[in-house]
Amino acid sequence: MSFNLKDLLEDVIDRNASDLHISVGYPPVIRIDGKLIQLKEMGILTEVDIEHALQAVLTPAQLEKYKTTNELEFSIAFSGIAGVEARFRGNAYFSLGSKSAALRLIPPIIRSIDELNLPPVLKDVCKQHRGLFLVTGPTGHGKSTTMAAMLNEINNTRDDHIITIEDPVEFVHKPIKCLINQREVGTDTRNFAEGLLRALRQDPDVLLIGELRDLETISTAITAAETGHLVLATLHTQDAVQSFDRLVDVFPPSQQEQIKVQLAAVLIGISSQQLIPLGDGRGGGRICATELLISNPAVKNCIREGKSSQLKTLIQTGLSAGMHTMEQCLATLVRNNILSPDTALNYAYDPKELRRVLRARGNPY
Repeated sequence: MSFNLKDLLEDVIDRNASDLHISVGYPPVIRIDGKLIQLKEMGILTEVDIEHALQAVLTPAQLEKYKTTNELEFSIAFSGIAGVEARFRGNAYFSLGSKSAALRLIPPIIRSIDELNLPPVLKDVCKQHRGLFLVTGPTGHGKSTTMAAMLNEINNTRDDHIITIEDPVEFVHKPIKCLINQREVGTDTRNFAEGLLRALRQDPDVLLIGELRDLETISTAITAAETGHLVLATLHTQDAVQSFDRLVDVFPPSQQEQIKVQLAAVLIGISSQQLIPLGDGRGGGRICATELLISNPAVKNCIREGKSSQLKTLIQTGLSAGMHTMEQCLATLVRNNILSPDTALNYAYDPKELRRVLRARGNPY
């Protein structure tokens, strides 16, 4: 069967897959509910196949950058059959000297916090007018979707100016009540740090940062939160403890005590998440499991004194403030017959703690 990228993108949409991989020497591969599936009927891809695919979606300038740097982040708008509109986030790279690419489907509809079954307290976060809120978790576990849902909540409930800095732009937000400007790294601004610094002169109320990657970006984000802006950002960390340690450790030792004081003052909270397959993982969908830290006086004091190891205990005992651990969330999903105990244990940060929570809730596992 001949290779046709448009047909593959259609297939990704039709099968509700999350990713498409094209590499020389392999058939196309799609990911559904976290599992990779080879499309063997499409045949083995050649260097010419990949070359034609990239030429179909990249501009001449992007192709030249890819040729020069061997790496390229990009996004594309896709018009499918019967007027289906979708966006894909892509990364072109080389593997053993051959061209390869991964494309991730950006859902065409921005779902709400309720529709995603995210913690309702995130709506309260969206009402804040200053401070820093982090969404963390592994790559491919829905951080961008959660951030889009929070931005959608703000767009529907506030009359503010939202500026996003993304690499690349994923969800495209249409103004509802807010003025929204979305800036793509490499196209609209040189990098996250510079885009964020310039954004502070663009009269923003809300800033969304696609990723806190380096010292300069993190420092500017904290400053923005201090000076009266709501800053939403992501980190590739597992939980609140790792997130706090990452933010502090990126600074030189001589600055770390001051950063702890600043973080204690501006941090609103940290939501850590992972997507867990339902059923057999081949089309049954995935459920988002979360761990949520909300800043209160005890949390602020813990951060100020650098006692990150105590944050887990504060989350465990912070249910009245809307907090919960990953294990408490997983136990609830087991109790509601959404996940089996075995599946929940596979995704627990602390399986021993999950067993304790399950037993405390009457599950003999």
